[in-house]
Amino acid sequence: MKNIKNHLPIALLVAGVSFWASCSPKTEGVVEEPIDETYAVQTETMLINVDTLYTGFENPWGMTWLSDGKMLVTEKKGEILIFQDDKFTGEKVQGLPEVWTKGQSGLLDITAHPKFDENGWIYISYGKQMPDSTSATTIMRFKLEGNNAVSQEELIQSLPAWKSNGHYGSRIVFDNEGYLYYSSGERQNTPTNAQDLTNGHGKVHRINDDGTIPADNPFVDTEGAVASIWTYGNRNPQGLYFDKENNRLYETEHGPQGGDELNLLEKGKNYGWPVITWGIGYDDKPVSDIQEKEGMEQPLTYYVPSIATAGMTMVTSDKYPAWKGDILIGALRKMHINRVDMNGAVAGNQEVMLQDIGRVRQVSQSPDGYIYAITEGTGLMVKLIPIR
Repeated sequence: MKNIKNHLPIALLVAGVSFWASCSPKTEGVVEEPIDETYAVQTETMLINVDTLYTGFENPWGMTWLSDGKMLVTEKKGEILIFQDDKFTGEKVQGLPEVWTKGQSGLLDITAHPKFDENGWIYISYGKQMPDSTSATTIMRFKLEGNNAVSQEELIQSLPAWKSNGHYGSRIVFDNEGYLYYSSGERQNTPTNAQDLTNGHGKVHRINDDGTIPADNPFVDTEGAVASIWTYGNRNPQGLYFDKENNRLYETEHGPQGGDELNLLEKGKNYGWPVITWGIGYDDKPVSDIQEKEGMEQPLTYYVPSIATAGMTMVTSDKYPAWKGDILIGALRKMHINRVDMNGAVAGNQEVMLQDIGRVRQVSQSPDGYIYAITEGTGLMVKLIPIR
C-alpha cells in the first residue's frame, strides 16, 4: 500500500479561498480569464484549488443536497445548517427531535430521498436517549415546511438500547431500487455484539424507505435474528457509499489501534469483528490472535496504524478525470483525505491529500460533480476546484 504525503500548513488552506475562473472547455470567441493558481495544491495526479466556503463548524457530521440547490449540514450537537450557493444562509432547520449528545452520540448523518422532488423526504440518523442512561442509533425522516421539520416519522432503532456512548456508526445511503442502508456500531464496550444476530449492533442494516423490512433480507427467516441486518461483524462503520453504476455497497469502519477497513459489503456476509482484526486493543494487547478465518470477509484494504476512517465517497464526476472511479475517505486521526485508486472493486495505490486540513468527517460529491469535505477541529467546509 503506497502512501504519498503532501504536507500543507492548515493556515495556507484556510487562507486559500480560491479565486478561480471557469474550468469548462474553451468556447470559440469567448475569452476566458486565467485561473489564479496562487493557492493551488498539487496532488499526485491533479492540480486543485481548495476553496474554503465556511469556517464556523464545531462538529459537522453529514451533508446532503436538495433539488432546489440547498445544502444541509448536520452538527453533532443537534443542528442542521442551511447553505445556498455555497454560502451559509444563517438559517437552521427548526423543530428537530431531541438528540443524546453524550460521547460520540448526537445528530449524525443526513441524506435526501432519491425521489426528494416527488416526496420531500429527508432522512437523519442520531443517538436517541432511552431509559436508564441507555441510547440507540435511530433513523427518522421528515419533510421541510419552510425551515421547519414536519411530518416526522421514526423508522427504526438499533436495539437493544445500550449503556455506552460510543460506536453509533450511523451513515445512511440509498441504492438503485430505493432501499435504505444504515450502519450501526457495536457500541464499543461489548465487541461481541457484532457477531450476535439477535441484536442490531455492529451491523449494516437494509430497510424500505418507510422503515419496513424487505422480504429478501438475508436473515428474515432466521429465528431470533434482527430482520433488518444486511451484514454483520462490522465494528464502527462511519463511512457508507453505494456505487450506483456497478451496484456495489462500500463501507469504511474504525479498527481499534490499527485495522481500519475499507470493505465491499455483500448480502449476509460476516466481516469478522472481533474474531479477526488487523488491529490491537487500546490496552496494547491483541484483540484476536488471528487475522483470517473461513467464512469471514477480508477488507479491500486496511490501515495500520489507524487513520480513523470516517465518511467516504466515490468520484464519478468528469471534473476529476484522474480520480474518476477512485474512493475518497475522510481521515479523522490523521487529518487528511485518503484517495484509494480503484480498479473496479480492487483497491490499489493510495494517496494522502490535504494533510493537516483537520479531522475530515465526511467527503461528498455534489449533484453538479464537485467534491466537498467538512472537518472537525478546524471547522471547515472546503470545495475542491480542479485546475488540471
